[in-house]
Amino acid sequence: MPEAQRRIVTAAREQLVRQPGGHGGVLADVRLEGQPAALVLLAPGAVPDPAGHYRAGDALMVLDVLPAPRPVDRHRFHAAAGVPLYVVVDPGEGVCTVHSRPLPGAGYREAERVPFGNDLFLPLGERTLVLETGDFPTEPPTPGSAAG
Repeated sequence: MPEAQRRIVTAAREQLVRQPGGHGGVLADVRLEGQPAALVLLAPGAVPDPAGHYRAGDALMVLDVLPAPRPVDRHRFHAAAGVPLYVVVDPGEGVCTVHSRPLPGAGYREAERVPFGNDLFLPLGERTLVLETGDFPTEPPTPGSAAG
């Protein structure tokens, strides 16, 4: 994992772990039904299968950092599984895109682009988690990458 990606995932994980409960854990570099995810906020009671993978439906939020393999496919995969929030962080553009309101088969109904330096508000049921992006590093864009 490139340095900028690693730093973003580490910072986001540390922030999420410090916020009040209501989730089953925050895992980095995890697989949801065999699909890679940089960071996952799990629902309470989520347990891995014998291969160490989690069900995609056990995720409350997935965060990926570009460049990520085929972000459009991952976008649809997470929406089809009903993952409430899918966050795509693009250190090349210095922006995060928060996808919400999954519509299985079509992706997400809403997408909000938030430039680095602004807080990400992540509504999860009756609570809202906050990720500060001011320390997220930027890097030159990777040809062909685009926020999904």
